[in-house]
Amino acid sequence: MFNLNMNDLENTISSMQEKAKKLDEENTNKIFTAKSGGGMIEVKINGKGDLVDITIDKSLMEDRESLQILLLAGINDAIEMVRQNQKQSALEMISQLTPFKK
Repeated sequence: MFNLNMNDLENTISSMQEKAKKLDEENTNKIFTAKSGGGMIEVKINGKGDLVDITIDKSLMEDRESLQILLLAGINDAIEMVRQNQKQSALEMISQLTPFKK
């Protein structure tokens, strides 16, 4: 069983809140870039999941169907990068919770 007192719990919660705030700030500044169609589409998403930039090769402007497919692929790849980063960050934060370690 865990042996916690209220001060330890309060300190842990406070530490988690500070780390979560810092992590949120760091993620806002992280940029994840995904390319599709051999680089014809480039999508950039920040660590919070906000789409920040899309670059489209001019040759795709004439082919709407290909453009749509490649945009979806690029956006989905970038979103998956953000999800993986969020999972990794959460696991790191949990592993640092000293009072909850056995």
